[in-house]
Amino acid sequence: MNRFILNLLTTSVLLILSTSLFAQKALVQGIITDANSGEPLIGATIKAGDTGGMTSYDGSFELSLEPGDYRISFSYIGYESMTAPYTLIGGEVTELKIQLSESATLLQTATVTSGKYEKPLGEVTVSLDILKPRLIDAVNSTSVSGALQKVPGVTMIDGQANIRGGSGWSYGAGSRVLLLVDDIPALQADAGRPNWSDLPIESIDQIEVVKGAASALYGSSAMNGIINLRTAYAKSEPETKIAQFFTTFLDPKDKDKVWYDEQPFDTGLSISHKQKIDKLDVVFSAFGKWKDDYKENNTSRYGRVTTNLRYRITDKLSVGVNANFNKRKSSSYFYWKDWGADALRGNETSFSNSKPTRFYIDPFVHYFDDKGNKHKFLSRAYYIDNNNDGGQSNSSQLYYGEYQYQKRFEETNLVLTGGIVGVRSAIQAEIYGDTTYTTSNLAGYLQLDKKVFDKLNLSTGVRYERNVINSPEVVLGDTIPDGRSVEAKPVFRFGANYQAGVATFIRTSWGQGYRFPTIAEKFVSTVAGAIRVAPNPLLESETGWTAEIGVKQGFKLGKFNGFLDIAAFWSEYDNMMEFTWVPNFLGFQSQNVGSTRITGIDIGIMGEGKVSDDLTLYVFGGYTYTDPKFQEFDITGKDLINAADGNQAQANAWNSSADFNVLKYRNKHSAKLDVEGVYKGFSLGLSGNYLSHMEAVDFIFEQTIKGLMEHRQEDTNGSVRMDARVAYRFNSLAKLSLIAQNIFNEEYTVRPALLEAPTNVTMRLDFTF
Repeated sequence: MNRFILNLLTTSVLLILSTSLFAQKALVQGIITDANSGEPLIGATIKAGDTGGMTSYDGSFELSLEPGDYRISFSYIGYESMTAPYTLIGGEVTELKIQLSESATLLQTATVTSGKYEKPLGEVTVSLDILKPRLIDAVNSTSVSGALQKVPGVTMIDGQANIRGGSGWSYGAGSRVLLLVDDIPALQADAGRPNWSDLPIESIDQIEVVKGAASALYGSSAMNGIINLRTAYAKSEPETKIAQFFTTFLDPKDKDKVWYDEQPFDTGLSISHKQKIDKLDVVFSAFGKWKDDYKENNTSRYGRVTTNLRYRITDKLSVGVNANFNKRKSSSYFYWKDWGADALRGNETSFSNSKPTRFYIDPFVHYFDDKGNKHKFLSRAYYIDNNNDGGQSNSSQLYYGEYQYQKRFEETNLVLTGGIVGVRSAIQAEIYGDTTYTTSNLAGYLQLDKKVFDKLNLSTGVRYERNVINSPEVVLGDTIPDGRSVEAKPVFRFGANYQAGVATFIRTSWGQGYRFPTIAEKFVSTVAGAIRVAPNPLLESETGWTAEIGVKQGFKLGKFNGFLDIAAFWSEYDNMMEFTWVPNFLGFQSQNVGSTRITGIDIGIMGEGKVSDDLTLYVFGGYTYTDPKFQEFDITGKDLINAADGNQAQANAWNSSADFNVLKYRNKHSAKLDVEGVYKGFSLGLSGNYLSHMEAVDFIFEQTIKGLMEHRQEDTNGSVRMDARVAYRFNSLAKLSLIAQNIFNEEYTVRPALLEAPTNVTMRLDFTF
């Protein structure tokens, strides 16, 4: 009996020990880095069967698995994936050092704007284009607005971005395209417009352009699209870049337009430095520019300093602050004195002088919790003092805060992104009646992205937004109850992307748009020469939607790869806001012009790679056709009625210079192409830009601005601008470039009554240390 009990106890102990031994799990830990630079890859994905994880800020990861044989995969957006077999033993730790190489396929380029997290370009559910620093530097784009002119479907009218004909010319007030800098809105608080000179183009990692309504994720101003500037962070090796340029403007084709004795010029210098100091990432950049323009008495003296700091407290927590300070002194005119000999001279009453000072500070916190969930806090304090003459000075203070939460459900391929946003601003200005206006915006958003069968990407989102403007109770005889304009609305979106082949992605999307009027659109009162602008305190918000279907088809020819993108789109807007001539007080006013419809086709191409052992080719371009129309347009009695006495359809016809239905200040056709070849140390680039004739403008401009009607009647074929460039890289440190723009010296306008630059030649010298 005793022996039986002893054997039973011995067996039990052995069983417990055996069970304990087999219950021990295997631990896999390591780090994933870039194979070229050695940089840790943050947010890389590790998968072993049904178990998965992500790397932290230092590229480290850890998985706890049952003992056995596994095929573990390692992947990161924009990089070639890697899979390898491993045998894991219980109680043991397997240490891995994984290096991933960047993908040579452009469709795998990492993007973040479409869903607030990294996703390959080929899998996004909306139309999205990418601009890289290589092209920006090659063409000496010293401002983001200049660089954006390379993007198909994007036109810049007097500094205002217009995507697929969604906007015309807003006189500097209001924008249907939201500008972001590292995911934070960067529009001026009062006018809702971008200040392009604030943006640190010298330290950009890439620019992402989303075409179509994006209000569900980004809010009111993203009605027509998004431009997101993603700045670069420091890498393992310190890097310093210096670029100096000098541009001289040649005489216009018509020598009678020459107003100067010495050639106008433009010169500038940019510096950027990136460095890691232990756990601190430092990016510093500075830019200065001195310009005596080809237009008479148009001058600019400008300087900007930008810093980006990020400190990694732990592998899960990092904090940082970005800051930008800039100051400028400039003089310009609103429209020319006359077409002909005086086309490069300004109307004496339309000149303005400006001395703006602007700066912003952006503190942020990024945190990965123990479950791999991502928490982000973004904020901004943005101060503007626009010291302008002619009673047009204004100042504003804007405070922005956003909390974002993101959770990945690895087992179901689902990503949940949600957040809350608060914005408050105060505006003081002579042009708004010398009083203080305050605005506030509170919003919450939620988006779900799911991948089904590794082929189908689905995305849906909703945002609820509340806007408030506090103003005087009576403006221009109109009464605003309690001096508060308040509105709250939800907006929705849905998108899908199906991978039909190895390099074929078919997408469709539908998204609502919503835009609340800006302070400038509701309350501006100013005069620029013969142009008077009056307030409209009863202006209402505009809403709409955009639908599209598109396909991205990748291709590969040897080591040259790229893609062709074709999309058909349909946009409708209700209560569209546009500045319109109002005969009652002989001036312009932002008004709701009724319903509009814009349809069209957008075609883009992008490619890069070696076409021979020594020759690398880069291609970027596209063609866009738009058909922008009022849904109500009636020319009946146009020559007889007063627009104030007619219905909306007649008012739209009355204010247009065209007798047929087309929205003002749009170009139906645009085409762009940039091609560059690099052979050993030499590079040669050619680019062309075509804009069709702007069929309609405000009819009153043709009546009051000298020579405008004559010029428009002569210029019915549109404009073609050709540029060329050549460069030589002496070594890894130095590069010399010669860039010629408008090489055929075409005389053309993008915005009425403002002639674009004649042939100009730039010499640029780049140093990289």
